Amino acid sequence: MCSSDLRRLLQSAPADRGTEDPCDRSADRVTAQQLRPRLTAVLDALPGRDRELLLLVAWAGLSYAEAAQALGLTTGAVRSRLHRIRTRARAALGGADPTALIEEDDRG
Repeated sequence: MCSSDLRRLLQSAPADRGTEDPCDRSADRVTAQQLRPRLTAVLDALPGRDRELLLLVAWAGLSYAEAAQALGLTTGAVRSRLHRIRTRARAALGGADPTALIEEDDRG
């Protein structure tokens, strides 16, 4: 996925995660909008294979097993790579977690 495609996806993504409280949604939307340029830069800086894996799981919602199958990897390799990718991405974002995803043991 090239950088311009990535930017288009991020710009078209709703910042709203569907929380119940309108105040929470507004705060989430503002935070997401503020993080978008930084997130785009962080994703652009990732090697293509790392960006692809992260987006398959975080964006497309594939399980670890599904991502592993799609990329020809083992589930353990996906878990390990995602941990390293997320750690680097969070550090580059100053500790922010834009996906707010919890790595669960039952994902794969």
